[in-house]
Amino acid sequence: MRRSDLGSPALREALPFISPVLLFVLLLVALPVIGTLVNSFIRDVPFLTRKFVGFGNFARLFKDPGFRGSLLFTAVFLLISVSLEMVLGTLFALTMNERFRLTPLLRVAVLLPWVIPVAVGARIWQLIYNYDYGLLNSVIMLLGGRPVNWLGSPGLALFSVIVADVWKTTPFVALILLTGLKAIPEEVYEQAKIDGTNLFNRFFLITFPILRPVFTVALLFRTIDALRVFDVIYVLTGGGPGGSTTSISLFAYRYFLLGDFGLGSASSVILFLIALSLSILYLRAARFKEAMT
Repeated sequence: MRRSDLGSPALREALPFISPVLLFVLLLVALPVIGTLVNSFIRDVPFLTRKFVGFGNFARLFKDPGFRGSLLFTAVFLLISVSLEMVLGTLFALTMNERFRLTPLLRVAVLLPWVIPVAVGARIWQLIYNYDYGLLNSVIMLLGGRPVNWLGSPGLALFSVIVADVWKTTPFVALILLTGLKAIPEEVYEQAKIDGTNLFNRFFLITFPILRPVFTVALLFRTIDALRVFDVIYVLTGGGPGGSTTSISLFAYRYFLLGDFGLGSASSVILFLIALSLSILYLRAARFKEAMT
């Protein structure tokens, strides 16, 4: 907005209408963010005293093996889950974009997990993974194998959490990409078929370049969402076994429960900075790619 526009009659007339929205954003978005930032520089002796410690909370966090472990888990979870979701979401979107008799049924089946609340979906997977009577172990024993403690060992717990998250959030990616696919004119594909282009080349030479901005948006949303993963882990493993599936959000939550708002806020600020850095990286990479083409 130009400086001359600030005093324009149109803006003055619109101000009474947009003021409630601005106030809402200030109270429910800006103030909590500012409060979290301020608290990250304050040392809390739970429920007793508070004092300004500068970057002391951040220094304590990076010396804490538990926080470093939560960083590692979040990074591994982000890399694997988002990669699987983008690949599967693209495949589902391409399939749902085709016209055949079972397309409506396929769309319902693919999008159904997204409709189910996260806590409910996590409980479903908790029942599937149950050691004694879970569906997965029942099938394994039916085939002559021995039951597996899916949520009781670090490696399997990570795998189990990722599967549950991919099942839940892949439909979100598929829905966004399907919207982008619907915007591509049919004539483009018809001309490509006339030119003898195969399915593989049509995707990488036509579909993906046109779909790239939508793909970037889906990737950005899923990256931010995976960074702050909390509920599915809280329900399935509670961060265990031995803290092996503790995300940064769950780590911060535990400090808030203990009344140490300084360390909890510092963890949240670090999570925000990581999300902001990755967002900037994605957007710059997308702009660079567009400039190259």
